[in-house]
Amino acid sequence: MVKTAIVGAGISGLATAQAILARSPNSEVVVLESSQRVGGKVWSEPTAEGFLCEGGVNGFLDKEPLTLQLCRELALDPLAANLAAAKRYVFSQGALHKLPEKPLEFLFSRLLSLGGRLRVLGEALVGSRGGGDESVGEFACRRLGREAFEKLIDPMSSGVFAGDAAKMSLKSCFPRIHAVEVEYGSLIRGLISLQRQARAAGKSNLPGPGPGGRLTSFASGMSVLTDTLAANLGARIRTASPIVGVSRLGKVFSLHLANGESEDADVVILAAPAFAQSKILSDFDSSLAHLTGAIDYPPLTVVCLGYRNLARRQGLDGFGFLVPSREQRSILGAIVDSNVFHGRAPEGFMLLRTMVGGAKSPALAELPDERLLDRVRGDLRSMAGIRDEPVFCRVFRHEKAIPQYLVGHAARLEAIDQALQRHPGLLLTGNSYRGVSLNDCVANAWKTAQGLLSGHGAASEE
Repeated sequence: MVKTAIVGAGISGLATAQAILARSPNSEVVVLESSQRVGGKVWSEPTAEGFLCEGGVNGFLDKEPLTLQLCRELALDPLAANLAAAKRYVFSQGALHKLPEKPLEFLFSRLLSLGGRLRVLGEALVGSRGGGDESVGEFACRRLGREAFEKLIDPMSSGVFAGDAAKMSLKSCFPRIHAVEVEYGSLIRGLISLQRQARAAGKSNLPGPGPGGRLTSFASGMSVLTDTLAANLGARIRTASPIVGVSRLGKVFSLHLANGESEDADVVILAAPAFAQSKILSDFDSSLAHLTGAIDYPPLTVVCLGYRNLARRQGLDGFGFLVPSREQRSILGAIVDSNVFHGRAPEGFMLLRTMVGGAKSPALAELPDERLLDRVRGDLRSMAGIRDEPVFCRVFRHEKAIPQYLVGHAARLEAIDQALQRHPGLLLTGNSYRGVSLNDCVANAWKTAQGLLSGHGAASEE
């Protein structure tokens, strides 16, 4: 019987083990995790005051069937976000502006100047650049204009990746947008065509400019998913088992643990972050280790604050707000978690979650708690008018948070896949490569399992 060893018990490693066992129940699988807990960046924490904080992943969009299938396999009942979560804001020039949800709202929105709005509407007249790699910033300025980039695309990129849009690869970070331009020559023309196709197919949910789907979680937070996966896997998971290296003798791999022991396996799947994979591979294949280690992970700090219910003022009556980097603020944005999902705060209270740091301001994420909280509260006071004292605060620090898909990322993936051809039975997965969202991790876990069980397991997430 083939034995598979998976390194990393975040959502990628856990979902990969689940996918293998769902397809081949008699498979021998072991999951090795360096820390004391499972879940990785999925990190739900209830507080003594009755709040439920998410230190990492806040949810997933319900548009991807594989994640929903995984929930059904685990007998989990997902919780859809409240309708209030559809209302989102951007802070710009001293005020919070509601993001337009319909074309008519966009025409009259004061988020962009009249010239900025007309420039966006003229996107259909802009010529296509072609299929090469391009930064998100270059793409947005070329197609939508600089104002739309600075006030819309830049904060969106910070909100999703905590990244620098001037360096992020469009086709790696937002492949759907890249594909629409390549196929239709215009985002507006592409959207109109896709909506016509959806109507012709009798679909009621028409594609829009956003990612689509409804944000979804669980009543007790996102850790329900990873904790249930871990419970299903049981003794196959070994926590506090850091891997320091890997070697191979014949067709058998040996994973070397920090305590001096080793774990032999026929197949090794590295599902830890790329920087951890790089350390494991350093003596095994230095060129492959260099490729994985070159993926940047800037620090990010999440600050959760609980308040007695604040007045339903603008900006706090929906999902929350994003902050363009041109505003020179400390926070990247704020989510009103108690508006998004029921049960995140006690009756009469509000839970806010803010993000600090990322690729453009990494030093801010590393500030001591007291200075960090001063900056966060100062921003919330000046941007959202929150002058109340919080009834509690909780700081979650991620020294290496979200992988950055910079221009050239696709070429790096090709080089990684070429390098892996030298090592049949070694697979790489996780959010370092082809999608950072939980949905991406689940989909790539299934692809990895499918490739392994069909005998084509020598490439990263192929």
